[in-house]
Amino acid sequence: MMNVREEASEWIRVGVLVAVWSTLLYISKMGLEINWDSVKELPTVISVYATLSYVFAKWLWRMPALQGWLVPYPDLQGTWQGEVRLAGKDSDSDPSVAVPVVLVIKQTLASLSITMHTITSDSYSTAAQFSRNADGTLRLTYNYTNRPKAAVRDRFTIHDGAAILRVVLRPKRVLEGEYWTNHRTMGSISVRFRSRNLMEGFPD
Repeated sequence: MMNVREEASEWIRVGVLVAVWSTLLYISKMGLEINWDSVKELPTVISVYATLSYVFAKWLWRMPALQGWLVPYPDLQGTWQGEVRLAGKDSDSDPSVAVPVVLVIKQTLASLSITMHTITSDSYSTAAQFSRNADGTLRLTYNYTNRPKAAVRDRFTIHDGAAILRVVLRPKRVLEGEYWTNHRTMGSISVRFRSRNLMEGFPD
């Protein structure tokens, strides 16, 4: 559970386990005394605990009430739309021209992946993580591989790159920052949150 504060998660796990055990003993009217009968309830306790852990990892961690203290990083899953502006000494693109992009983030409690779609290519993250600066600024950093679509591979080639985006949650959800590639190109990225639905390509 990389997305949960370690100092809190261990205590919460123990607390939930004890609470489940105590509740089952109370319901079964065995009392809270530790004896052989209460120990025999452990398989049921573990099953209930595993179910609760699954529910938390699948859904509950996304609850806004848990963000910022138990879950230190926000739930960014969904489709973001915006633009990329290209620059760099070897870039033939006009930096004043905005390239429309769709950024799709898939996020679970323990994983994070980013896909970017444009009209000419798709980029897939190979590693992604959150980080927080000393001033509290939250950033999303990822490495990616860009695959141009077949129709434009005479002009563009597969390449690797990295991006670092500042996460803005209020008043609007925005990701903005810069990227650079092993083609010695660089530029800026700016996208806004649009939908929880996950798009699978650039819209027609």
